[in-house]
Parts: sequence; C-alpha cells; structure tokens
Amino acid sequence: MLARLRKLVGSKRFLGGMVCGTALGAACCYAVMRPSPKQQPVDDERVLEKYGLPLTGAEIRYYTNHVLSYDQAKRTPKWVIEHLNNEKLLGSANRKDCKFRPDPSIPALFTARNEDYVRSGWSRGHMAPAGDYKYSMQSMTETFYLSNIVPQNYENNAGFWNRLEIYCRELTQRFDDVWIVSGPLMLPTEGTDGSKSVLYKVIGNDEVAVPSHLYKVVLAQRNNGLSSSLALAAFVVPNEPIGFDHQLLEFQMSLEDLEKKSGLTFFPKINQTHETQDLCKVDTCRLMDYKEFKLYITTRQIHNAKTLARLDKLMSELREHDIEPDDYLLKQYESKKKELGSVASQERKSG
Repeated sequence: MLARLRKLVGSKRFLGGMVCGTALGAACCYAVMRPSPKQQPVDDERVLEKYGLPLTGAEIRYYTNHVLSYDQAKRTPKWVIEHLNNEKLLGSANRKDCKFRPDPSIPALFTARNEDYVRSGWSRGHMAPAGDYKYSMQSMTETFYLSNIVPQNYENNAGFWNRLEIYCRELTQRFDDVWIVSGPLMLPTEGTDGSKSVLYKVIGNDEVAVPSHLYKVVLAQRNNGLSSSLALAAFVVPNEPIGFDHQLLEFQMSLEDLEKKSGLTFFPKINQTHETQDLCKVDTCRLMDYKEFKLYITTRQIHNAKTLARLDKLMSELREHDIEPDDYLLKQYESKKKELGSVASQERKSG
C-alpha cells in the first residue's frame, strides 16, 4: 500500500491534479471571503448598525477648565486633563463651599455615588484637584463631580499625592503654561508561580474600582520670545501610604512605558523625542519635605480658622513638632488673629 502511494505521489498526473485542486480551492476560498457587491447595504443602510453599536461612555466630556474620559464599568475617569497658569491659581473660590456629587452628565446606571465611599476605607481622590481652581467657583465645583474622583488611600491623598499637586502648581512660577493628565491604573501583580494577574478591589453597591496606582503626566511650556520650549515627565505612584523619605524621582517612568501600561497616547500632537526635554532635568522635581509641608498646610488652616482658640491650637501644634513658623505664616497668623479678635469684640458688644 505504501509503495503504491509513493508511486502515485511521484506521478505527473498526481502532481498536476494536486496543483489544480489547490488553485481551485484557493479561488473558491477567495470568492467566499471577497465582499460581493450584492452584499452591500441597500440605500447605504448598514445592517450591523441598524439598531446601534454598543456605547462605552468614553466620549470626551468638557468642563470649565478640565476635560475627561469616563470609564462606565469602573465608575472612575480613564484620564483627566487640565491646564494651569499663574492667573488660574489666583482667586477666592473655596472648597468648603463645594460638595461631592454624581456628575449630571453621567447616566445613573454608570455613576458612582457618595454612599459607595462611606465606611469603605478609601477617600475620594481628585484627579483634577480643587486647589487648581481658585479663580472660578464654577470650575472648582465641577472638580467635585464623582466623574473626576477615584478611591484613593487616605494618607496618599493627603500626603504624597498632595505634595505632587503642590509641585505642579509651583511649576507655574517657572513656566508660562502647564498641562497635566492624571488618572488611575490597574497594574498586574506577579504570583509565586511567576504568572501575572490584574486584581483590584471594588467599593460600594456601584462597585467602584480601586486603582492599584495613579499616574500623572506633566507638560510644561516656557515661552522664549518667538519660540517656546517644552518639558515633560510621567509619574506612576502606588495607591498606598508613601512617607516623606521618598521623593518624586523614584516614581518617574518613561512616557512610552506609561502609554504601554495605560493604553493611552499622551499629548499626541507633539513629538516627545525631538520637541520635549525631561522635566526632571530642566526643573527639580523636588517635593516639599515634612517641615515645608507642615508650614504650608498650617498656613492654609490659619486662613480658614473660625475662632481664636483654633488659631492658638494651630500654633501650638507647630511648637509640638519643633517647627519654627516662617515670616509668611507669622504674617498670616497676625492678620487672622486681628480679624477674629475684631469679630469677637463686635459679638460681645451686640450681646
């Protein structure tokens, strides 16, 4: 049998038949796969789209001074972009007049709610921070929409991430314009067997996704007469407590690596290779140390103090931490003390 098969395969008749058969099969396959004019939609009506295609809700959403793309499945933003300059950081808008609430532009089926965060162990972390919007009460109010919020570790939110936001605002003193893109990441963890998995917690009845990391991409522009220069840096920060012994450079990542991990292309209208410099080489990328941060926070608290007792307590806390008030803080303290003293005096007279 094997000898007959070998003889058959070796014959010209077999080879010719095989070639013809192969060619015919390929032609039939091409005919089946090739779109037929008769299959084209009648009157330009696309049959597959007759009742609509699935919607992701990831369309671009515009606000007064920030823009975002929303992840309906995770109930968090995919990314949020904002623009800063010196003028936008000036003003009297106060976050105490703002409240977290669902974004009215997000369908109720896909929104997060404040109840999701209650007793969850996670804070409501701004991606576009309220502190960047003192120039406009409207723009600050919009940062409290839950479409701009992710579940964030409390210490991270009030500490390292806060220091990073402060640094971004400080950049406006050295650059004319600053663009910032922030968002959550779900990065894989490696198991004992070497396999990788993406696992994340969810909170609340709406199952809001808790990110493993947060990212921030900073693009700073300095105008030089007729030309301008750009500096860029990307940072990826774990969503966990980070002490004052860690600096920003530890968390710098190449833009290409971040794009690969996030699936996003940042600032696509510029050529990062040829048009931008490394921000951390052009600038310091240095965050406030503990003393500087404590003075900064205390100054803000002095500004918001409502009573003389609260004012005195803030100064006592500084002394307990062996921190000497700087001239700016002392000036704010004396001004606030005079203001509150005047209010107390008027209340005694009227009483």
